[in-house]
Amino acid sequence: MMTALFGWLLCTPSSKLEAVSGSSLIKNGDLEADSNMDGKPDRWGTAGDGNEYVTEGGNTFLRMSSNDSSRMIMHYMNVDIPKGVEALELSWDWRVTGLKPGSEPWHDVRIMTKVLDTFGKRMKTGAGDPYLRSSTKGWRSKSMQILIPEGAYCIEIMPSLCYVKAGTFDLDNVKLTPMDPAALKAKMEARAKERARLHVDAEAAKPELWPSELKVVGNRLQNAEGEEVWLQGINVPSMEWNPAGENVLKSAQVAIEEWGANCLRLPVQEVYWFGKNGDAYKKRVNDVIVYAANRGVYTVLDLHRYRAPRKEHIDFWKDAATIYKNHPAVLFDLMNEPHGVSWDVWRNGGFVAEKTKQADEDAFLSDEERAKNKQGFKSVGMQGLLEAVRSTGARNVVAAGGLDWAYDLSGILKGYALEDSEDGNGIMYSSHVYPWKRGWQKSFLDVAEHYPILVGEVGADAKKMDFMPHDIQEDWDTWVPSMLGAIQAYKLNWTAWCFHPSASPRMLLNWHYEPTPYWGQQAKEALKGKPFKLDRLR
Repeated sequence: MMTALFGWLLCTPSSKLEAVSGSSLIKNGDLEADSNMDGKPDRWGTAGDGNEYVTEGGNTFLRMSSNDSSRMIMHYMNVDIPKGVEALELSWDWRVTGLKPGSEPWHDVRIMTKVLDTFGKRMKTGAGDPYLRSSTKGWRSKSMQILIPEGAYCIEIMPSLCYVKAGTFDLDNVKLTPMDPAALKAKMEARAKERARLHVDAEAAKPELWPSELKVVGNRLQNAEGEEVWLQGINVPSMEWNPAGENVLKSAQVAIEEWGANCLRLPVQEVYWFGKNGDAYKKRVNDVIVYAANRGVYTVLDLHRYRAPRKEHIDFWKDAATIYKNHPAVLFDLMNEPHGVSWDVWRNGGFVAEKTKQADEDAFLSDEERAKNKQGFKSVGMQGLLEAVRSTGARNVVAAGGLDWAYDLSGILKGYALEDSEDGNGIMYSSHVYPWKRGWQKSFLDVAEHYPILVGEVGADAKKMDFMPHDIQEDWDTWVPSMLGAIQAYKLNWTAWCFHPSASPRMLLNWHYEPTPYWGQQAKEALKGKPFKLDRLR
């Protein structure tokens, strides 16, 4: 169901206009003129269901509201493009309150634009739709630039509340101004070159090049030839928050071919795996796995969830393990960061009480996921996830993160170790180590004497994290070399967090893959074999 407020219909073939430099093609874009005093701004449409004109402090603006995810609330504008115009700048002020996005990634607040030719056919411009998926703090000014193709006639502008669960979208000071196309053309050419630089083609599988299957022998990993394998690599993130991924294949290429990783950890989420575009999502995951395997590199498939295993995580692992059953280059990391439960519930499952306070992972979740995450539920336990994997016939090595956000493994030596099936290739335990974690010996080194360890996440940032006291966080310049020294001294398998310029602790300064001096550079050196010294245990 769509509710539209129909505004300008200015596309008139018999009256093509010349552009007036610096003048907006949208008249009364500030909504202030009301010549007949009818409460409707001149040249704007009649307000209807979900739309109204609001005056606040002497300022008039358009307001769109919805609390029904089956409806799209839209204002429609069709504006003539004058002769000779090669580029336009669309600018506006918007304010969004109480926004709860809908079920799909595009169910949000957005301003859709379409450039049409004289036959009403949409033309390519390279401009995306600006959007918001969260409320704003007051009014915000925004603009976008659009390169106009030859033969263009009209532009449709459609501010929308696009199937949101709830939200209010205020819009004001809308301008559409002709601009010099030179700078925009240069910018688009630069973007095209950058996209070409970051593009890596997916490959067909070449099993003859794949590494051999791993199994656990004592506290080490061995391949099918009986040789010890030491996994050293990098987390390639983004598919846990963006189903399209963010340069994941290029990151895999750089991590392997330039940084020397022999293992990638690939975080994923079951909601995308089983989502509407799940087939495309699975293909992106598989493209990374195949690219790595073709170069003799292992991939740890990480279900990037928190707290305790749920039933839907059983469903994920049955499906994923069926696909990658006995794939020699794939390991399974059952759950990213368990926390907030007892060791018995961690292993065997049981009721997980409702959360009474916000947790760190809430910052990474949508409003819907936060609400669900707060509720109590019955966990299936880590043993349940392991059994789901083995029920498919998959013998792949499995990694299991401990408690305290996958840091603490002490319960493994107190009777809570997982029990593998006879035909399984074994279990390694995963610890995530950051500069505020203390008690290395008890938390993971004692366990390393008995089982292989995967330090699944590790890293430090120059800026200390604000979600905990700064005084408990060690400075990177002393912590990083000592942590890398510990990894080398105890020959711990490890995948550094993380190969992305905006996810802390970041290893990259930018998408040119320049390493951060405080973490990325030293991790890169360690991957290439430089020795580091462990000064003391934390």
